[in-house]
Amino acid sequence: MAKPNRDASKIPAAANPLAEEPTKIASNINYHANFSPHFSPFKFEPEQAYYATAESVRDRLIQNWNETYLHFHKKNPKQTYYLSMEYLQGRALTNAIGNLNVQSAYAEALNKLGHELENITEQEKDAALGNGGLGRLASCFLDSMATLNLPAWGYGLRYRYGLFKQRIAKDGQEETAEDWLEKFSPWEVVRHDVVYPVRFFGRVHVNPDGSRKWVEGEVLQALAYDVPIPGYKTKNTISLRLWDAKASSEDFNLFKFNDGQYEPAAQLHSRAQQICAVLYPGDATEEGKLLRLKQQFFLCSASLQDIIFRFKERKQGAELKWSEFPTKVAVQMNDTHPTLAIPELMRLLLDEEGLGWDEAWDVTTRTVAYTNHTVLPEALEKWSQTVMWKLLPRHMEIIQEIDKRFIDMVRATRTDLESKIPTMCVLDNNPQKPVVRMANLCVVSGHTVNGVAELHSDILKNELFADYVSLWPSKFQNKTNGITPRRWLKFCSPELSDIITKWLKTDEWATNLDLLVGLRKLADDAKLQEEWASAKMANKKRLAQYIEHVTGVNIDPNSLFDIQVKRIHEYKRQLLNILGAIYRYKKLKEMSPEKRKKETPRTVMIGGKAFATYTNAKRIVKLVNDVGAVVNTDPEVNSYLKVVFVPNYNVSVAELLIPGSELSQHISTAGMEASGTSNMKFSLNGCLIIGTLDGANVEIREEIGQENFFLFGATADEVPKLRKDRENGLFKPDPRFEEAKKFIRSGAFGSYDYNPLLDSLEGNSGYGRADYFLVGHDFAGYLDAQARVDEAYKDRKKWLKMSILSTAGSGKFSSDRTIAQYAKEIWKIEECRVP
Repeated sequence: MAKPNRDASKIPAAANPLAEEPTKIASNINYHANFSPHFSPFKFEPEQAYYATAESVRDRLIQNWNETYLHFHKKNPKQTYYLSMEYLQGRALTNAIGNLNVQSAYAEALNKLGHELENITEQEKDAALGNGGLGRLASCFLDSMATLNLPAWGYGLRYRYGLFKQRIAKDGQEETAEDWLEKFSPWEVVRHDVVYPVRFFGRVHVNPDGSRKWVEGEVLQALAYDVPIPGYKTKNTISLRLWDAKASSEDFNLFKFNDGQYEPAAQLHSRAQQICAVLYPGDATEEGKLLRLKQQFFLCSASLQDIIFRFKERKQGAELKWSEFPTKVAVQMNDTHPTLAIPELMRLLLDEEGLGWDEAWDVTTRTVAYTNHTVLPEALEKWSQTVMWKLLPRHMEIIQEIDKRFIDMVRATRTDLESKIPTMCVLDNNPQKPVVRMANLCVVSGHTVNGVAELHSDILKNELFADYVSLWPSKFQNKTNGITPRRWLKFCSPELSDIITKWLKTDEWATNLDLLVGLRKLADDAKLQEEWASAKMANKKRLAQYIEHVTGVNIDPNSLFDIQVKRIHEYKRQLLNILGAIYRYKKLKEMSPEKRKKETPRTVMIGGKAFATYTNAKRIVKLVNDVGAVVNTDPEVNSYLKVVFVPNYNVSVAELLIPGSELSQHISTAGMEASGTSNMKFSLNGCLIIGTLDGANVEIREEIGQENFFLFGATADEVPKLRKDRENGLFKPDPRFEEAKKFIRSGAFGSYDYNPLLDSLEGNSGYGRADYFLVGHDFAGYLDAQARVDEAYKDRKKWLKMSILSTAGSGKFSSDRTIAQYAKEIWKIEECRVP
């Protein structure tokens, strides 16, 4: 690469918003540095260069965005609106220049300005709009919607401080606020003309004609910020519209302020700021529950008002027929968080547009669909009826009516289901704790309900929603999740991508991932294996550098890189992983130096955030760090085993970890992970999986070949019986499991008291005990599978072949395939390509 030319002054600062040639791009970047200033003049360090570069790229995106908006407006196709509480976007710069296919032009332009593209992209902070797989899935979906030229938009909230930034201190995880908006985000465009009122509290006023109206309470404003989402090698650029909450100047009480009552004077402004401050605020208190509910309603109300406005706007004066609304609008609820879209759409149609109940219900049920993401009972939202009546009195009336009509319908048409009504209805009127069951409301009201992997959808149909299936057999579908191959292979692993393109003789695989199957017949080719190994090594070295930079731990790129990164949760069983590493450490300590030399050296990396109030998850984070502190400084063992906790896991960290990984752990208790999507990212990058038959693991194993998957553990249908056996005192632990726990209790990893964590694995019954997630049961099988991994890794040719076959079998797991299925089978929308 050319050495950066340090004299940026020779490049004229001239606006070239649509430039494609490096010199003109450099001029446009320089123009933004000078004429869209955010910093003191004469400074053009990497940070300033990043913002100017982002604004230059944004020029192109806005042009495409405007053309896309206009095209959709003229064509007026049916459009999908994706409602999600979280989006995990990752960095936008690399993705945008990749999708616009201008990487090399921008790299050269920055060289002319004295900078390296790689250093500039590092300046960008990940947008803190999500937490885990749910948010990342939504972002992959947006990428595919744009790439497939589909008329679709995303709606979300603009969280100022995100979930949290994770720091590891001596007491374990510490949480601090995310700072991604501390300066500003160059990717968002604030739409000062797109503002909607959102009401909370108040009462229901009954008019003389019997019609009802929600009045009084407090009213906040929802202001739109648009983030452009470019498709890959297409003009289509869609929108992620994020809402921020504001109060108006009229809500500022000048009299109180001048009287020295500063806080009461700005009370509504401070309440507005709370709404979009933090993702998933703690809900242990009444205030916390109220705030979460406010966030959910704020998203739904603003989005639906916007959708209705656009429906009317596109009619361009033609007669308004509400029966046509579902032929122009599809609303997808990503999990139960946006469930309030159902009663809010009903309220808008009934009270604001004057429709009758039957017509409003017909429109609503033909418009909304629901994706279920979990079978964990604590994650199936249930909201207190008392809180709901207080915050959303009109919506509770509507929910009551929906429930009453549903019960009447079941009684009239299916007497055999009479006994099931108490579990099927929406309102649980248990006098101790009356709640609204959000998942039930979604199933009763949506036209389609889908799970996110074959196993998960089967569990929904046969267990969780079985009674509804007998009522509406055609309502339930499966849509196995997917990931975008652009971000998760082409851009994050350029060396491997180039090799794939060279051997397949096409780069079309980036939009037609099934083409990867062409690698199967080449998997034994020694030349391909050699190139594959060198690409993997480049990624491992890059990762090793990063690990040393953030943790200070020096890791050996020649060891087996074994990675588990995901939210820390007991069902995901990071505890099983670290117990396995502890057992491995103990055995290495007991070996003679000669025997040790025959072992497969391994670096175990674990990363992920533990929810701030989830004590056991935080203990697991602490344990991993404590084990690492001992193992990594033990001179007898540390060339055979290292244990590293990777802090503050996010998309950008994943883009380093996943390409550099050789073994990845997806070891949740069978039947508990709806799908998982990181398993797909690792597989796509030629990383082998050790895992249970859970979520999408089942399908990944089918696609890549079972001989290329390290399987262990109980199956989903065995789990209930194993729990029952445990209750009856029939569980016999493997001695190795007892040995690992005893080793922790011996104080080998410091003085911290791990008994409360280990107690969750003990006993045969009781809340938080009796090893609900079957760590003890699966431990022996897990160690045996890890022994098979060690053996396989010693045979380099065999391992490389398995790695190539893993990538070759990943074609099914493109989010392009998933979204094409949603478009055809749920949303009934078609391509609307910008000419």
